[in-house]
Amino acid sequence: MITVMNAESYLKNKIGEGTNDIKKVWETFKAFCKEPVEGEEDKEILFQCGVYDFTGKELFHLDFVRQFTVYEEDEYSRMEHLYCEFLFKPTDELSKLETGEWSMDYDDIDDFFHHIEKLKEFKIPLNLKPIKSEIYQEEV
Repeated sequence: MITVMNAESYLKNKIGEGTNDIKKVWETFKAFCKEPVEGEEDKEILFQCGVYDFTGKELFHLDFVRQFTVYEEDEYSRMEHLYCEFLFKPTDELSKLETGEWSMDYDDIDDFFHHIEKLKEFKIPLNLKPIKSEIYQEEV
């Protein structure tokens, strides 16, 4: 069973190390989002992109995020985000793209995924080569 504690390593093992193949990561991420995680009640998935300076330098971020709400002894403890993140130099075309879409705003997870795959914010960076990619999990 996948737990919040091992979700990052589980996803990394599924994807493989050092991949910049956004399509492969997306397909693996979608399958991972349908797998149960111990203690998870609602699947909350976020697709976001835009130019941000989170790294200290303005870069275009493309993120697939699975959110986990952690309870300890039936009490809310914290939230954690598991990111599949791709960073790009902010070209004129990428600089015009920005969105944040949550799965909870859709009838089901497949409706959410279909919607995301139709967005220009998804399609345009999909065929570009990122300067960096990373899978990581952190408390938010």
